[in-house]
Amino acid sequence: MNIAIITGSAGLIGSEAVRFFSKKGFKCVGIDNDMRKTFFGEEASTSWNKKLLIKTVPDYEHQAKDIRDAGKMKRIFNHYGSDIKLVVHTAAQPSHDWAATDPFTDFSINANGTLVMLETTRKYCPNSVFIYTSTNKVYGDAPNSLPFIEQETRWELPSEHPYYSGINETMSIDASTHSLFGSSKTAADILVQEYGRYFGMKTGVFRAGCLTGPYHSGTQSHGFLSYLVECALSNRTYSVFGYRGKQVRDNMHAYDLITMFWHFYQNPKKGAVYNTGGSRHAHCSLKEAVTLCEKILGTKIKTNYFEQNRIGDHMWWISDISKFQSHYPEWKYQYSLEKTILQIADNMKTRKKKLRFSSRNSVQP
Repeated sequence: MNIAIITGSAGLIGSEAVRFFSKKGFKCVGIDNDMRKTFFGEEASTSWNKKLLIKTVPDYEHQAKDIRDAGKMKRIFNHYGSDIKLVVHTAAQPSHDWAATDPFTDFSINANGTLVMLETTRKYCPNSVFIYTSTNKVYGDAPNSLPFIEQETRWELPSEHPYYSGINETMSIDASTHSLFGSSKTAADILVQEYGRYFGMKTGVFRAGCLTGPYHSGTQSHGFLSYLVECALSNRTYSVFGYRGKQVRDNMHAYDLITMFWHFYQNPKKGAVYNTGGSRHAHCSLKEAVTLCEKILGTKIKTNYFEQNRIGDHMWWISDISKFQSHYPEWKYQYSLEKTILQIADNMKTRKKKLRFSSRNSVQP
């Protein structure tokens, strides 16, 4: 039996991994205690997605455990032992803003929790492949030093600049403001590399830009594209922080990231690091995202602009994925930005319809 341990299994990336690897013949054991609800409130809870996984994914096993609890992680790993062929670690505290309100919790989840997962993997299934979902925030605000040109709807690099096609892994992570979230994720990022290089484990670090898709419980503090669609469908006001709304983001569908994981699993490296994201294939500024969503969804989105940007936030981020493509040339994108927005909206409408139907037909005591 091939076992895949997937942390953050009810979240955006984790749930996509469960669905994908289950179809590849793995028994998926998900670890997720819905901390997203603690971070961002009831509307960000992933309980709906957990229930959907349990209902629709054959042989899925859900463990509502905390990744920081070494004893509980050891019991799960000890139970399956060498049958564990893959660990996909996506669980995290994901928000700049939230990290600043509780640095100890942020660091304990992102850094200490990752250490628990690595050491437990090393002890019970050292030959498995360990994949870590990192972030472009490990580079801090270093990208903001690039020579951007202000255009009507975005900041942009000169076409002759070496990073025009995207920022690659040669950018330094030093001498920049990371935010506390970026610092805790950087600590975990380096740990995953070190377990690959020092202990010879098959570990891969994927430094992602904006990840998105239909299974995202987006909120104002995290999940920009999903939350933008939510605002459009619910007639809420979408808030933009700094840079005149011209900050550029690449957006990658969760499925495309998981197919990267699949290619890595089949031919793993030790301590590999890859920048990953929508690249020039799927990117936009916040202003452009609002316009695109209005066009696709046929509605006007109310926006509220705040001059102060988030600390450590990027004016411009496009991922250069050429290193990964050189290692795995058969990998290809499946989702455009437009296709992704449509899928998010369709899924959101379906969920809202089911919730209204359930509310109308619930029996009151």
